[in-house]
Amino acid sequence: MIIAATLVGVTGLVFIARGDVWGHMCTIIFSILYSIVSVSFLYYGEFITYAFMTLPLAVISLISWLRHPFEDSKEVKVGHMDLKKWLFVLAGTAAATVVFYFVLKTFNTNNLGFSTVSIATSFLAASLTAFRSHLYALAYAANDVVLIILWTFATLDDIRYLPMIVSFSIFLIQDIYGYVSWKRMKKRQIKGISV
Repeated sequence: MIIAATLVGVTGLVFIARGDVWGHMCTIIFSILYSIVSVSFLYYGEFITYAFMTLPLAVISLISWLRHPFEDSKEVKVGHMDLKKWLFVLAGTAAATVVFYFVLKTFNTNNLGFSTVSIATSFLAASLTAFRSHLYALAYAANDVVLIILWTFATLDDIRYLPMIVSFSIFLIQDIYGYVSWKRMKKRQIKGISV
């Protein structure tokens, strides 16, 4: 299950870095697999984040990306973040963080502080992805760092979770690539050049 989640997740990141809507199909599958793995180590924060936040936001992003192709290509049109969108994203991130902190505390979630930070960075990243912002990748990179820390704690208790550290290390590299790729894509689209 851990290896399957990793392979699906990495594949999704490659598609998303290219602005390809298939990345969200992979994200939906990854969210389900990762939720199951998270529950096995009592990382209820990760379960809640991916099952009830990342998964629905991946569906919203899928719809948004399908509605906003760049010209006639498979590539999504890079969005622009205005003040209204930023207020929505930041208010949503703050609200999700506060609400989920208390939910996670109720469930005695392992590593509550890092799990709460993971929720904040996940919500921020998923929201920016739905708005088609190139900054999504930086938020996901921050989330990857938090998840590497969380799964390192889990691996100290049970070596079976070592692939999750490897997985999120690969995700970190992919998200950095995604940021660079989307910056290029944005410049290309401004010039009106499609792939």
